[in-house]
Amino acid sequence: MVTSSEEAAQVAAEIGGAVVVKSQILASKRGKGGGIKFASVPEEAREAAVSILAMTVQGHKVGKLLVEEKIQIDKELYLAITVDGSAKKPVIIASSQGGVNIEDVPDEHIVKSYVDITVGVYPYLGREIARRIGLTGKPAADYAKLLPLLYKCFKGKDAELVEINPLVISRDNLIAVDSKFTVDDDALYRQRDVPYVEDRTSIEKQAHDLGLAFVELGGNIAVMANGAGMSMGSLDTLVHYGGSPANFLDAGGGTGTEGTAKALELLLQTNPRVIFINIFGGITRCDDVANALIQVKKTREISVPVIIRLVGTNEEEGVKILNDHGIQAYKVMQDAAAKTVEIANGG
Repeated sequence: MVTSSEEAAQVAAEIGGAVVVKSQILASKRGKGGGIKFASVPEEAREAAVSILAMTVQGHKVGKLLVEEKIQIDKELYLAITVDGSAKKPVIIASSQGGVNIEDVPDEHIVKSYVDITVGVYPYLGREIARRIGLTGKPAADYAKLLPLLYKCFKGKDAELVEINPLVISRDNLIAVDSKFTVDDDALYRQRDVPYVEDRTSIEKQAHDLGLAFVELGGNIAVMANGAGMSMGSLDTLVHYGGSPANFLDAGGGTGTEGTAKALELLLQTNPRVIFINIFGGITRCDDVANALIQVKKTREISVPVIIRLVGTNEEEGVKILNDHGIQAYKVMQDAAAKTVEIANGG
């Protein structure tokens, strides 16, 4: 791992021979975006590093590079273990066609095998999957040894995903040319030895510290809703009417006046054209949301329109609080979303 062109040249010289210079970002398809380059000599590695470090690949500014030996690739495979939420089981996903276009591989070339967690993964399963993807000889034998180790890593480190893509056959050897490892955030407290990398913006970090689920999306309509489903439904409805959401924000249930006020402060930091608040009160009380909005208005100027849909627990109290301060609350989400988009688009 290097952070400068000089380091890249030095590592290339230590390796000797051809190398690969790879951008290290939390995104896939780096090769298609120009984030992976080859070099035959250290000077070419230096030039490749200068070029890649100046890039933004898949929306990510490159700050680190991996310099590694270039190997002969005879065939690319795909191998991963992840969690199937519907089946409530780990699932092994394998294919004889790996590489940058794995998403486009037809289903008939993909093998899926669910794991019984009371049994685990043993070499016989590796042999079976190797057979189904057409492996024979030494690569098949190595594959049978690899799969139980991959599952041990997946289970032991509380992973949501372990992926080797591509897993290549090179001169009859199996080599993991690239990999991805995603740990369940809720298990980080017991996985202290796992190097942790996050890629949050400054606002996303603030939201995380407040215990809010927040993702910046780049549009011009700031969005707050209570519940992940309600939040996603809000985004979909805005897009349906031609809008462009600036964020995903799940304020959660029972956030209270102070937490809601902090969530609104975050939304204002995104500099939106309009704020869309969509509350279906259950644990979250409508009067708390209304009081939070008024509290923010008293402490700072809200220079953009706020459209609010307010239904559910203590709805009448919440609507009255807003009306007393000259704010209209909508009852139907579609009506509120359509008005929001109209304003955002210059209406």
